[in-house]
Amino acid sequence: MFEAREYQTYAVQNLRAGLAEGFKRQMLSSPTGSGKTEIGMILVRGAISKGKRVAFLCNRINLVGQTSARFFKAGIAHGVIQGANTSRTYENVIVASIQTVAKRGMPEVDLLVIDEAHGVAGSKDYRKVISQHKGPVIGLSATPFSKGLGKVYDDLGGPLFEQMVIAATIQELIDQGFLVDCDVYAPSQPDLSGVKITAGDYNEKELGEAVDKPLLIGDIVTNWRKYANGTPTVCFATNIAHSRHIVEQFIASGVAAEHIDCYTSEDDRKDILARVSAGKTLVISNVGILTEGWDFPACRTMILARPTKSLIRYLQMAGRVLRPSEGKDRALILDHSGTVQSIGFPTDDFPMELDDGKPKQTTGSDKKVEEKKPSKCPQCSYLKKTGGKCPVCGFLPLKPNTTEHAPGELVPLTKKEKAKQAKLDGLGKQEVYSELYRMAEERGYKPGWVANQYRGIFGVWPRGLKDVGRPPSLVVQNMVKSAMIRFHKGNK
Repeated sequence: MFEAREYQTYAVQNLRAGLAEGFKRQMLSSPTGSGKTEIGMILVRGAISKGKRVAFLCNRINLVGQTSARFFKAGIAHGVIQGANTSRTYENVIVASIQTVAKRGMPEVDLLVIDEAHGVAGSKDYRKVISQHKGPVIGLSATPFSKGLGKVYDDLGGPLFEQMVIAATIQELIDQGFLVDCDVYAPSQPDLSGVKITAGDYNEKELGEAVDKPLLIGDIVTNWRKYANGTPTVCFATNIAHSRHIVEQFIASGVAAEHIDCYTSEDDRKDILARVSAGKTLVISNVGILTEGWDFPACRTMILARPTKSLIRYLQMAGRVLRPSEGKDRALILDHSGTVQSIGFPTDDFPMELDDGKPKQTTGSDKKVEEKKPSKCPQCSYLKKTGGKCPVCGFLPLKPNTTEHAPGELVPLTKKEKAKQAKLDGLGKQEVYSELYRMAEERGYKPGWVANQYRGIFGVWPRGLKDVGRPPSLVVQNMVKSAMIRFHKGNK
């Protein structure tokens, strides 16, 4: 028998208290790996013990199958409403596909439980079913951040969800040992300066063109060998072609890797995931298939190769590697997208409130969240919560000077020079000079090239710096590339 954890029991008690207070539609927020389905089963058992009828709605066919299997294993007799797989609809518990019940109609039930309920906002199918349902509605989600989850609708007579109950935060579950913390490295990221924003996230077509490049994909494999070699890994790519190219590079380097997408047959999908679980396949790459409903606690590493501005998509992806497993006390995230530095660590406490669909104004708390964004160690690419000494390699960045020394006078940095300094991502002058020096060595350039590139970045000639090379960072490589493009255009 399933033994409920303390926070799961309290969550159910708080939901019942909300119903007693008159909240008809409630959202339960519980992180990935916290046991949302188990909480749902507690609600189901409580309802049927009182002679009530329950429907458990899922938004994907495979989730209907997984939920049905979990209910069967838990001894909960149930029927299924999902296309041709519909059966035993007379049972007091129904596991159903939202697409099917929206077309055929929902049978009379007393309680409606919705899995992955962040998808309810903006869904005509869910709105139709909820508006026709007369009893309580409980939504379950690890990421209840969708716009409009708390929006008022006339046909509902109030907000879509009237209140949110928080079962636990990610950090609380880490402290209790139900999830693991993670280390994050950000070795490289694509240039997204020309990618448009569509519907709050990067334009899919333009994003695919920006990330699906041989050098970036090669860097993914190189850094996986450096930081995560031999660990079970899930990779999230930007599109199917990008995912396939990543897998090809892993295979070419001798690593067992496979790709999975929405066109993969159900039998092939089961075989692929079985090989991943058995350790025969080390790297499984996909676009969004494995963001929901995939449980593989032994998966230690996530490669984030898909830049996103969506907090929901980001946390769903990161949640795949935060589950504890034997021999796994920390997870590893290799961020090749810039997402962690943009949004924050997946273990951060994000603002928890139902969005009412109205435009938001920036507040003091928003600015504090912005100030807490991770900082990257320029030496080893480790992302740390604060500045100062790197806990991994011990590198301590020097505080940048705001003045330049010249014979007999002090010259303040101009706004343009300060902007360039900000783009250097914490790299000091010696680091930049050393990276330029290494590039000149590798390309056979004369020393004058290093001085000119340095002057183009800082506005002054290099003085008192050591002729020591170090691997060039993506930031410096991009600056050199931009300078060379400007030079060639000027010549034309």
